[in-house]
Amino acid sequence: MNNVAAKDYLINRFDDITRETLLDLEKTQRDFWNISRQTAEFLYTQIILNNCKNAIEIGTSNGYSGLWLSKALKVTEGKLTTIEYYPKRQDIAVENFKKCGTFDIITPVIGDACEILEKIGENEKFDFVFSDANKRQSVEYFKLLDKHIIKGGIFACDNVLSHKEKMQTFIDEINSHPDYENVILNLPAGLAFARKIR
Repeated sequence: MNNVAAKDYLINRFDDITRETLLDLEKTQRDFWNISRQTAEFLYTQIILNNCKNAIEIGTSNGYSGLWLSKALKVTEGKLTTIEYYPKRQDIAVENFKKCGTFDIITPVIGDACEILEKIGENEKFDFVFSDANKRQSVEYFKLLDKHIIKGGIFACDNVLSHKEKMQTFIDEINSHPDYENVILNLPAGLAFARKIR
């Protein structure tokens, strides 16, 4: 397999509409603060390997990361809740989810992420969290979601290297938390990947 084929291996497993949509979204990656394809592929693979069923994303944007997450959750027969502050961005994302056939397992939520997370039902549990929104609030997202993450669940957070100063409080919090094992992966922008161990 040559380098180009290797680079496109996962994306080529999707149907034509999904593949074309993802490639189109990659052209505006910086405009919409999207994650890299390498990070997206890693998260997609982890959801499937860990058989995650109930995921939540903070920071929908135009739906690029949500498409990768929801395609993986289709495999595991799971579901995704995704939170976005800007209605226009989530409108674009919803259209992309519908076009690519994953909207049936997605619950889009509009508003301030902290306010929304504070209102999550006590019995609601997640086995996968992806945080890619306001960097300085990442530590608050983590604190609010901790009690909702099951043992063995994953908390992934992007931009921990590209925005290290803004993310340092979060990094310190999750690294020192006794219930989590965290590694920082040298993916583009840097990804914190933590597993709840108890």
